[in-house]
Amino acid sequence: MSVYAVTNPATGEQLKTFPTITDEELDSAIALAYDTYQNWLRTSSVEERAKLVRRVGELHTERREELAEITTREMGKPLEQALGEVDFCVDIYSFYADNGPDLMKDEPIELLAGEGSAIIRRSPYGVILGIMPWNFPTYQVARFAGPNLVIGNAVLLKHAPQCPETAAALQQIYLDAGFPEGAYVNIYATNEQVATAIADPRVQGVSVTGSERAGAAVAEVAGRNLKKVVLELGGSDPFILLSTDDMDATVESAVAARLDNAGQSCNAAKRFVVIDELYQPFLEKFTAAMTASKTGDPTAGEADLGPLSSSTAAERLQDQLDRATKAGAKVVAGGERDGNYFSPMVLTDVTPDNDAYREELFGPVAVVYRVESEEEAVKLANDTPFGLGSYLFTTDPEQAERVANQIDAGMVYVNIVGADGAELPFGGVKRSGWGRELGKYGMDEFVNKKLIRVG
Repeated sequence: MSVYAVTNPATGEQLKTFPTITDEELDSAIALAYDTYQNWLRTSSVEERAKLVRRVGELHTERREELAEITTREMGKPLEQALGEVDFCVDIYSFYADNGPDLMKDEPIELLAGEGSAIIRRSPYGVILGIMPWNFPTYQVARFAGPNLVIGNAVLLKHAPQCPETAAALQQIYLDAGFPEGAYVNIYATNEQVATAIADPRVQGVSVTGSERAGAAVAEVAGRNLKKVVLELGGSDPFILLSTDDMDATVESAVAARLDNAGQSCNAAKRFVVIDELYQPFLEKFTAAMTASKTGDPTAGEADLGPLSSSTAAERLQDQLDRATKAGAKVVAGGERDGNYFSPMVLTDVTPDNDAYREELFGPVAVVYRVESEEEAVKLANDTPFGLGSYLFTTDPEQAERVANQIDAGMVYVNIVGADGAELPFGGVKRSGWGRELGKYGMDEFVNKKLIRVG
């Protein structure tokens, strides 16, 4: 029985299954990718590859509605949000098409002694395996595959088992854009087959976006086989509120930062750390705005939130909430469940001995904390095993600079949310992983920075 299946999370109906590849088919896929890397990708010009990546973006625009409808069907994202995700993909492909050739140019090095010259020449690694998640099924692929194909790496793409239709649609787009077979190869592989692929000497690196558990498993196999790995894992991002001159606007930002994608975003704000004098007015307005958000049919165009992505995701969140409340967390509002649907929920009184203090709550649940000072806010924000993103709201520019410098995270957004961009690096520290995607840094992970020294 295949593990790859489209199951509508809004209804629980299984719509279609896709067969897992055989071991022989996996070997053939790796061989095809390796052959295409050797005979086309590494010999073609960066300008030629960038032109094809631009066409990939154009085809995303042309097939925008189709891709969005697949996403809604597979993981329950409201249709308008799914359309916005496809649009972001177009931005990413356009960025690498526009900037890839310049980012791949030779970099001269000024010699401190001796005669001659020295340059860094960027060249491809080879075949790179990407392991992608379900929560942003088109965007995650774009930020991995776009830069790597401009570099000249071949891409093996193992998508989430609940997104096989997205996987097939994206491979078709790459073929229709003009990439030869083998440049981008979709594989419906098991976890055991993924380990085999990582160990294969024809595969030179692996990038995974997913859970801590998935990241640790991949990193273990990659380390054993001395393969480069990029990990973009979970997060429990703080939203720190120290001062505001517009509480309503701040609350609007806080709700947006928590509820995007039904709260199923690794870099969503999940812990709201509020200075004492603002705590009560923030909590009241925030709770009202959270509970006013509409949950409903993701295809109808009226819902702010759809269902969680699967029954597994819903059961996992329910277990976390049951343990949190049993350990003393106070439910201020929300949290009603209907199948895979959860109404937005606000928790307080989560103490360090509560599992919810350390865990990532992957759903529409916000935990609000009261702090007495800036120093306490920073300490609480950093008291987490994660370090992906963070949000800081203050009217004091000096305080913004000071606190941003102290936050242990890969990204700090000051007085703004939803400000990701194709040109901005994305990634974290601690158990949120390592490496960066997007922007110029996304072009530097799987590239050989070769020194050429001429005497």
